Amino acid sequence: MKQLVIILFLIGLSTLCFAQQTIYGSITHDEMLREYILYIPANYTGNSPVPLILNFHGYNQTADYQMEYGDFRSIADSSGFLIVHPQGTLFQGITHWNVGGWIIGSPIDDVGFTEALLDSLSSDFSIDSTRIYSTGFSNGGYMSFLLVCQLSDRIAAIASVAGSMTPETLSNSNPQHPTPIIQMHGDSDTVVPYNGTWWSEPIEDVIQYWVGYNNCNATPTITELPDIDPNDGSTIELIAYDEGDNGVSVEHYKVIDGGHSWPGTTYEYGLPYTNYDINASEEIWNFFSRYDINGLINPVGIEVSNEITSVKFELSQNYPNPFNPETTISFSVTQTSSFVTLNIYNIKGQQVKQLISEQLPAGQHSVIWNGKDDNGKFVSTGIYFYKLKTENFEKTRKMILLK
Repeated sequence: MKQLVIILFLIGLSTLCFAQQTIYGSITHDEMLREYILYIPANYTGNSPVPLILNFHGYNQTADYQMEYGDFRSIADSSGFLIVHPQGTLFQGITHWNVGGWIIGSPIDDVGFTEALLDSLSSDFSIDSTRIYSTGFSNGGYMSFLLVCQLSDRIAAIASVAGSMTPETLSNSNPQHPTPIIQMHGDSDTVVPYNGTWWSEPIEDVIQYWVGYNNCNATPTITELPDIDPNDGSTIELIAYDEGDNGVSVEHYKVIDGGHSWPGTTYEYGLPYTNYDINASEEIWNFFSRYDINGLINPVGIEVSNEITSVKFELSQNYPNPFNPETTISFSVTQTSSFVTLNIYNIKGQQVKQLISEQLPAGQHSVIWNGKDDNGKFVSTGIYFYKLKTENFEKTRKMILLK
């Protein structure tokens, strides 16, 4: 009988390589049965490690609801990561994550449960331990902040949607590495007040805490995002603090006149106070995909800055930034002559345009990018990176194209 069970288990694992699966699983932690929903895209083979996103539901909600409401599944299908939707426990008859604040007296160790869940999934699936991310809605956003403060050796980056940090989380914060952060929040949120309350830190204070911890630029780049859906009653400011330690950034999507909701959710189109100018899930994955637990990454080798010798080169911030339809990139070459490449990459690390690949004399140089790729087609609105490389120098900067 034991041999039959093992055979069936192996057969079950083999099917994971050929078909998308939604697995309703459970583990035992602190003598409690804890449940979760794992989504596995069809392109998962188990032959190489893949990223994992923890997606936490809100207060008085469920894992099933969050899987639909803050949906990453179609993105996972194309980008090849796993998603786990943990299920909170009941406290006073309400599902919750024990993050302190208004949840007074809960005995549940949700940080320990998350660690045990990661251990269990990592033993059964090929997960890249340097690329585990956490996001969540409302109480799930608070939970993501709690994890990066108390379990930061496992979490590469987080995104909080309509959540914040409780005073308890902030006062006991002990992150172990520079941490990329996204905060999405409506300034008219009446459930988790933007300006804070006794059980929740003000959003601006949370942002500044992480800007300071990550040693980001104190002056942000502020971008008014296009008002794609003028009927949703809200607009978005993207407030980005860049160039932190290890290349990390803190990005705040401030939803002007937005409420307590997940931007762009397709679960129920037209939900009150919901912004539809962006898809929060897409923006979050685009952000996560740039980082691992060591900071900025790029599958084609983009790095924030790497001066190999003392030879001084410089790559300036493009101007204007954001831009439409074109922008100027300036740089200096201080050797007598250097072979220089200057390339544009999209947020996935794919090269879209080669601007320069030639021997250049010492001095100041500049080049204009007209927003077209190597095929002469205009690229879409979004974040792009430009990388200057010589024999002795590499540096990358970020720019934003708006249309």
